[in-house]
Amino acid sequence: MPSFHTIQAQSTPDDPRGLIESNLGSGERILWQGQPDVWAFSMRGAWYLIPFSILWAGFAIFWEIGVLNEGAGPLFALWGIPFVLIGIYMVFGRIPLARWEARRTLFSVTSKRVIIVSGGLRSRWMEVALRDLPPAELDDGGSGLGTITFGSYAGAYRPPPGWPTFGMYGTPPAFTSIHDPARVYRVIQDAKEAARAG
Repeated sequence: MPSFHTIQAQSTPDDPRGLIESNLGSGERILWQGQPDVWAFSMRGAWYLIPFSILWAGFAIFWEIGVLNEGAGPLFALWGIPFVLIGIYMVFGRIPLARWEARRTLFSVTSKRVIIVSGGLRSRWMEVALRDLPPAELDDGGSGLGTITFGSYAGAYRPPPGWPTFGMYGTPPAFTSIHDPARVYRVIQDAKEAARAG
């Protein structure tokens, strides 16, 4: 199945709109453009991440304090430090990072392509021609926000933004936490039909 062509950018795009406009081909028009809702994007998965993060951080800190108080030696003390740092990041760092990523992410549908410019820790330009676009799945949350996913998941778990996955999980490209997703889905379907007919 055709997939998105991904380019690893050298730096985070400060002006994703200008970046896309400067890379439009001859006769290519922007049909829709939007960004994720910052709050919904950053809080996705919070119902299980927040309790898990607090438990992880609490256990790691408790274990590290116990090791230091018992004088178990430098090896045990050093062993616990990465787990404490991961716990602190999950509790206090993930959401600010996800909000920063949301503000630097832009989704575009043109007359020829679907483009995703993301600007988190890794800056990426992802694109696929409309004629080769994988089937899109609409997840309309009923609150005016939703997600359009291109392709299918390899598994049931979709890691949230800013969540450390250590490369264990891969997810298909998506327009995540966008406003009026049903209208955007229709724009994509119409553009794909026009591209294939033309």
